[in-house]
Amino acid sequence: PAGSQDTPSIRLWSDFLSVPLHPKSVYVIRQYLHDGDCGCLEAFGQGESLLQDPACVEELEDRLHFYVEECDYLQGFQVLCDLHNGFSGVGAKVTELLHDEYSRKGILTWGLTPVLSAVGVNSKSWIIFFSTQDPQNSFYRLMNTALGIAHLARHSSLFCPLSLSGSLGIK
Repeated sequence: PAGSQDTPSIRLWSDFLSVPLHPKSVYVIRQYLHDGDCGCLEAFGQGESLLQDPACVEELEDRLHFYVEECDYLQGFQVLCDLHNGFSGVGAKVTELLHDEYSRKGILTWGLTPVLSAVGVNSKSWIIFFSTQDPQNSFYRLMNTALGIAHLARHSSLFCPLSLSGSLGIK
């Protein structure tokens, strides 16, 4: 119809934000898009191997240098990283890159984990039982979190795990 405004197409999570992000601040991993061929990024090694690709590392470094050059006085970096999935491997390689390239700058890393849904509560001992539908997913979650914590803490000035659950989502 005449006079109607076209609604912008929504392709990425960042399209939902009310404030537009600079194009250099979002890096799309093509093979892990919701319509990609590989599915989800579920293992630490998958995330780590993404940054073994020289083209990916070069693109990441270009974007990083774009922002670093804009700083009058760079004091450090903050890295927010999911620990429970393959992004823990991505975060580990990114913090390693930052640590190697900017060794005199602080790196504050936040390791984030989601809350699992509660299935039942034992009222006598106040224990909450969490749903673990798939043992393989529970194993991936545990390994991703353990490897993520170890690698992120090694290359960060300060590593701080964050979760609304007291157990970091680990049973």
